[in-house]
Amino acid sequence: MSRLTKAALMAAYRRGFEIRRHPAVRRHNMLTAHDIDLVIDVGAAVGGYGTQLRLFGYTGRIVSFEPMAEPYAELARVVAGDSSWSARQSALGAEAGDAMINVASNSDSSSLLPMNSTHTDAEPSVGIVGQQAVKVERLDDVIEEIASPESRIFLKIDAQGFEREVLAGAAKTLERCRGLQLELSFVPLYDGGMIINDAIALAYDAGFQMVGIEQGWAAPSGQMLQADGVFFRL
Repeated sequence: MSRLTKAALMAAYRRGFEIRRHPAVRRHNMLTAHDIDLVIDVGAAVGGYGTQLRLFGYTGRIVSFEPMAEPYAELARVVAGDSSWSARQSALGAEAGDAMINVASNSDSSSLLPMNSTHTDAEPSVGIVGQQAVKVERLDDVIEEIASPESRIFLKIDAQGFEREVLAGAAKTLERCRGLQLELSFVPLYDGGMIINDAIALAYDAGFQMVGIEQGWAAPSGQMLQADGVFFRL
């Protein structure tokens, strides 16, 4: 390491910043090691996760699910021109049908579950501003439309507390998955939402082992509220 580089790093450290490899690099290495050729992106919002996959070199298929009209419109624009990336305007859950999603002021915090006071106490600027009718599908009902029997699947779920219901409608699909990424909440942020101990137990009971933790959301106080757990069958 050159003296100039070391000085730049120390200057960043003194200001509270750390320069390190992006956690997605490790995740991409695991996708490659497990020959993943299909990523199912649940709770895609405007396509940031898929864009990150492409940025770090993943060239396989992506199928993104996003139920809300405005984020889906942006997602559709993002995937246009990428023949290996498609989008579906629906939520995933335990039962197919229609539901009302709670629309948050920052949209990324929107959920099919009511927002808990823990969430609003941690970030008072974020709250529910309305509701929107959305379509709900079961992943097991649509998996044959998006995957072949030979597909090597990585399932990512970012459903703001609704992960348990998504997995309840994906029991058969989960058996086919080689990898899994779940949002891990350290405190209840949505009424009835799955928290970290439930999520990890569910993943291990399904035959996965945790191989990485990616930093998620922290409150202004510094308290870590969420992270992402990456699991693979080993």
